[in-house]
Amino acid sequence: MFKAVRQLSDPTLILLVSLFILATHNMGYFSQTLAIYKDLPNLALSLLLLVILHGGLLYLALNFFGFGRLLRWLLAATLVISAGTAYFTDTYQAIIDADMIDNSLKTDAAEIRDLLSFKQGIYLLVLGLLPAWLVLKTSTKAQSWPKRIGWRLLSVLLTLGLMAGSIFSAGDFYASYLREHTHLRYFSNPLSPLYGAIRYVDSQIISQRQEAFKIIATDARRLANSNSKPQLSVLVVGETARADHFGLNNYHRNTTPLLAKETLVNYTNVMACGTSTAYSVPCMFSLLERKEFTKQAAHNMENALDIINKTGVQVVWIDNNSDSTAVAGRVTYIDAKVAGNNPVCEPECRDIGMLEVAAEWLQPLPAADDKLVVLHQMGSHGPAYYKRYPKDFERFTPICDSNQLDTCSREHIINTYDNTLLYTDYFLAETIAWLKAQQDNYEVSMLYISDHGESLGENGLYLHGYPYMFAPIAQIHVPMVLWAGANNTQLNPQQLQQYQDEELSHDNLFHTLLGLFQIQTAIYQPDLDLLNIN
Repeated sequence: MFKAVRQLSDPTLILLVSLFILATHNMGYFSQTLAIYKDLPNLALSLLLLVILHGGLLYLALNFFGFGRLLRWLLAATLVISAGTAYFTDTYQAIIDADMIDNSLKTDAAEIRDLLSFKQGIYLLVLGLLPAWLVLKTSTKAQSWPKRIGWRLLSVLLTLGLMAGSIFSAGDFYASYLREHTHLRYFSNPLSPLYGAIRYVDSQIISQRQEAFKIIATDARRLANSNSKPQLSVLVVGETARADHFGLNNYHRNTTPLLAKETLVNYTNVMACGTSTAYSVPCMFSLLERKEFTKQAAHNMENALDIINKTGVQVVWIDNNSDSTAVAGRVTYIDAKVAGNNPVCEPECRDIGMLEVAAEWLQPLPAADDKLVVLHQMGSHGPAYYKRYPKDFERFTPICDSNQLDTCSREHIINTYDNTLLYTDYFLAETIAWLKAQQDNYEVSMLYISDHGESLGENGLYLHGYPYMFAPIAQIHVPMVLWAGANNTQLNPQQLQQYQDEELSHDNLFHTLLGLFQIQTAIYQPDLDLLNIN
């Protein structure tokens, strides 16, 4: 068997690998395409031409992988990586771009375990490791370098000719494909992940080396504190909560029964900056608005926490998620995802434990200092929604007790997800109760806002991370809630409620935080401050 295999030329080996990847690693791509073009006349011919174009692009890309042994190792690595991305695309309709790669690299071990499944192992073994092993067992024909290069160039020219022929024969189809359905290219495997990886390397390594760290708001100063007591404010950064499943937003289920008992401002029309934690969280705290925001620019610039901290406010970031995505790099940071810090781990560390961490941080600090506590939730992080809450909060049943969402019905998935919101409701209510207990010493307030939303099977989509330009509303419409203590002289929820249905976004958070602590600086924009009602 392997005697025949060992006689393959480089172009033949590349062709076989390309055809294998095209046929087995692109089910997500072709299913999305079929869903859009199912009623197209001459569907079979149009899809065949699309296969030629897609396969041709893949073949051309793999031709840059070199010759001989290097070629075989790179092809083998491509098969394994492509099998992994195929699993997420086929199972969750996930898109693997630069932002998703960044988000994945910031995922910790616990979140990785939540994503592991038997089906994923089958994908990696059958579609990745076994064909990669076969590729490594081959050896290409012994040829002189001029002949090798000549055959390679000839195969490339033939491929380009075949692709050109398919484009000219169906120009109207390709015009529709490229102009009206550009999102389909993001499902192309491994071309889209490869392009995403190149963009990620460029943004995270090359671009960062070219930019010096930027100090902003050098004129920042706090106005004289007119409050009778120092401030204690809690900012809760939610995880994967979508606004339309919040009971406060007239969802058909009461997923926020405890918050409904409080006098607060429920902002109903808030849009996230991005669709992943790695993008949204730094954007939320950045001076840069969404349309101009880039992660590398934000990474090399002070954020809202830096400005608040350098004006004398005590700032702490307590994290029960993967990390702060570098936002808290220059303020006090406490990891609450380990049992040594978080007293409520069973074994997953619960968001509620962050309140005890906050109490310990607060206790030795001077009482006269203003303080900002940022609590970064685990919240509703998927796909293992069933792990995100204690059993006592399993009110909506039956649930999906698996991280393999394609094995559960949508009803079960939604039940499980809604239970996570019940636990978030409890956590926020307990945060308010904790703040009420501090009112003898502080003027207290809490602001909650989620980083992004979540798809729960609408149109076959799950989880989050879609490119913003065509992300479903479920991934970008997020809940936001403001509560203030009865003794707070600065914030009046009843007055602020008249603005709760206005169009808002993560862009408002930077200036709202500066306004909350009465920080004066030229970069502060009062029209973006939610608390400025003058």
